[in-house]
This record gives sequence, C-alpha cells and structure tokens, in this order.
Amino acid sequence: MTEIIGVRFKKVGKIYYFDPCGIQVPQNEYVIVETSRGIECGQAVISNRSVDENSIVQPLKKLIRIATKEDLGVLEENARLEKDAFVICEQKIKKHELEMKLVSVEYTFDHSKILFYFSADGRVDFRSLVKDLASVFRTRIELRQIGVRDAAKMVGGLGICGCPLCCGTFLDDFQPVSINMAKDQGLSLNPTKISGTCGRLMCCLKYENEAYQELIRKSPTVESLVDTPKGKGTVIDVSLLKGCCRVRLQSAPDSPETFACSECKVLRRGKASSQNQNQNEEPIDKKELDKIQKN
Repeated sequence: MTEIIGVRFKKVGKIYYFDPCGIQVPQNEYVIVETSRGIECGQAVISNRSVDENSIVQPLKKLIRIATKEDLGVLEENARLEKDAFVICEQKIKKHELEMKLVSVEYTFDHSKILFYFSADGRVDFRSLVKDLASVFRTRIELRQIGVRDAAKMVGGLGICGCPLCCGTFLDDFQPVSINMAKDQGLSLNPTKISGTCGRLMCCLKYENEAYQELIRKSPTVESLVDTPKGKGTVIDVSLLKGCCRVRLQSAPDSPETFACSECKVLRRGKASSQNQNQNEEPIDKKELDKIQKN
C-alpha cells in the first residue's frame, strides 16, 4: 500500500495522486506540488489515504508544502494576469488574421509558462503569433488546440435543461456518446434537440443508457409475435419505462390492447430497432447527425 493525496488543479478537472511526504493534508486544503510542468498549486480533494500500488503510476510526484497566504496571493495575481493576457492575445489573433477562437489562458504557478487554449475548425499556423506573444510576455508561450467539448467545459454555461453544464460542474472526464443511445431512449433524432451547447451529442444521453439496455433486453421488440393472456398477436408499440406494450391481437386486429411485457411470451422476435419510436418524429438531417457524433 502507498500513501497518497488527490489534487485537482481546475474546478472540474482530473484528480492526480501525489506523495504527501509524511505531511497530513486536510481535505480541500490548497497545496504546492511538483508536476511534470513545474511547481503548481492545487486543491487537495482527497486527504491522506493508502491505496494499492497497482492503482497508481510510479514514481509519484511529491508534495512540497501546504499553500501559504503568499501562495494564495500568487493565485489571485495569476487570475488577474490571465484576464489581461486574454485581451492581448485576442488582439494579436485579430492582427494576424487567424481563424481561431481563444477559449482560455492559464499561467503556471511560477510564471515559467503561459498556456493559451483555443478552438478552430482545422489546423492553424500560429508560429508568428507565438513569436509575437513571446515578445510581449517575455516567457515561454504554449498554444493548445482543444475540441468543442473541452471548450464548453472551460467556458461553462447553461444547458437546454436550464441547469449549468454537466461538464462544467461535475464531469471530470468525457464518456463516449453515440446516436444509438438516443434511439434506444425513443428521443427525437433532430440534432437541435439531442446536441448540447458544444454542438455534440449531450453527455446526459449516457446516464440512463444502461437502464434502457436492460429494459430493452427484457421487453419484446416492435413487430414481435407474442402470446398474451388473450391469445396471439403482434407488438405494435412498446413503452419501456412503463413496462408494457400494445399488441394487435389476431382475434381482434382492429382493437389493440395493452399488456405488461412480463405477460407476453415472445414466439418470434421482431425488428431490433428503437423500442419507442415517435411516429411523428421530425425529419433527420443525416449530415448534421454525423457532425455531432464526432468528438
């Protein structure tokens, strides 16, 4: 077993393990640690605990000290400098006429480097911009191109549900999301209704996916031939959450009846498409669907 602390450097970012070096660190305390890019200040979201050596990547970087008032003052100063650097960088981008959008600026704790995060549709030749920024700030400059999901995570905002974006509040990593998840949940495949602020498929499609998969496994599919308490018939609609299905009975084809899925014994499986398709579903723009599925 190895003693570690878990440190997060951004509000909603990954947690990295560090060697506490025998120092007891309270949860949510700010600490100064050694990282691959130099000395950094982060928040200890996991206090001292022992974990299996196989669950960590050796060697662990070390804790230097618990942050002092002076260290916290540096963080505040960095935040002010980042706002100024953002304005300057936007002006330089406009000057060089580059097709890129500046998303965020980050100073390293010791001011040894400034990182500029930007998004763009394609590759951008920013070599002249880097030289221009280096002449202004007199330190190492690094430009990083990020995807639209990462940009939304950094900027934040409100989703179509009216709540703050999941990626900006509690999701520390992005999970793969596919259009099949929307199909399984019987959602409209209109891109404007299933895509988030970033323009990609909404992360929340993943949340209930396992539950829907289990319900689909237990329920008959549309067009299945089933045996019900009132005789044989064909499934014409399935309500996964209610656990029931509408069946057109062979004995009374003009009067479909509703049965619990558990009451229906499948004699012949029907098509394995979406379980709860909306018959009045809006037209699907296939090009738009292909676009929002790209991460």
